[in-house]
Amino acid sequence: MTESAPPQRHATEAEALAGAAFDTLAVRAGQRRSSEGEHAEAIFATSSYVFESAAAAADRFSGAAPGNVYSRYTNPTVAMFEDRLAALEGAPAAVGAASGMGAILSLMMTLLSAGDHVVCSRSVFGTTIGLFSRYLEKFGVETSYVAPTDIEAWKNAICDRTRVLFVETPSNPLCEVADLPALKRLAQQAGARLVVDNCFCTPALQRPLELGADLVVHSATKYLDGQGRCIGGAVVGDEATIADVVAFIRTCGPSMSPFNAWVFLKGLETLRLRMLAHSDNALAVAEWLQAQPGIQRVYYAGLPTHPGHALARQQQHAYGGVLSFEVAGDQAAAWRFIDATRLVSLTANLGDAKTTIVHPATTTHGRLSAEQRRDAGVADNLIRLAVGLEAPTDLLDDLRLGLAAI
Repeated sequence: MTESAPPQRHATEAEALAGAAFDTLAVRAGQRRSSEGEHAEAIFATSSYVFESAAAAADRFSGAAPGNVYSRYTNPTVAMFEDRLAALEGAPAAVGAASGMGAILSLMMTLLSAGDHVVCSRSVFGTTIGLFSRYLEKFGVETSYVAPTDIEAWKNAICDRTRVLFVETPSNPLCEVADLPALKRLAQQAGARLVVDNCFCTPALQRPLELGADLVVHSATKYLDGQGRCIGGAVVGDEATIADVVAFIRTCGPSMSPFNAWVFLKGLETLRLRMLAHSDNALAVAEWLQAQPGIQRVYYAGLPTHPGHALARQQQHAYGGVLSFEVAGDQAAAWRFIDATRLVSLTANLGDAKTTIVHPATTTHGRLSAEQRRDAGVADNLIRLAVGLEAPTDLLDDLRLGLAAI
């Protein structure tokens, strides 16, 4: 009797990952091992690649043969991050960028031409508004701003030149929840693309492509990293559009570095676990703040009193780690609250394991006009809190110091 040869393991887990659950994809999707067989993903810290012959180099540069050419636009570590993020978002493709704003810029430069029109939520990261209003406008792109939850306003703002609907949901900093299927219907009717900034939820809590979005953008700097270590961004979507974004990044250079991509890869491994913990802690803090006499209003979609609560329950698996609240008083009162805290970090970043606190009107949204801040609901007494992974009891003890200083 002839013994059969023992089965050989695949070089990658690609076949085993077909249909795998989110947590499995977060740990294993996209990994490409070198001939050394490393278990952890390798950092390919190289600017260029050696070719076997002049003909091989020509084939690589022309695209006739696959392979890396130059790390401005092809790098194995960055490719692993891109493939893993695409798998988590349920998308065919993704491309990394140097920052979240680099990702948005690269996508807009790909989708838009002079004379085009964008309808954008007025409740987005302040720098996003700066990109549309101060820079894209210089090249003939017009932007109209609407309330993220007002579908009729979106509909009325669309014109025959509209090419993009851009929304961040939940919004920064009021946690407004946009109806993505409704926006998709408007985009389809207008022949436009719906672009969703999924920074606050990440694919662990929300998958916009399944809700009708055409493309998703990320600031990987935030929750995808999870520990405030690196700057990066990404665009996720269909293969043709992502190829066009890659071409822009190849030419213009807002590329993700291999080291940062490696950090983000490790962050993705614990993404769902962290996002659920952030959500639990944020809900505990929001409920406590809502009960305090020195707090006028709390903005967090996890609260049943939030106007977007029911929609968030439909579109999200949990409510995320970011909330904001208005203190009794004015800007001075908000500053006194912030300055009295001792444990939370006074920094404008979010998505960190450490809780961060900031005054949006004078920091993240400080470059907007007073009218723009008013339209976005960013009041002078508003404070944003990105709740981290500390024990909630310790966070509440720290926030009591803030309340006592109002």
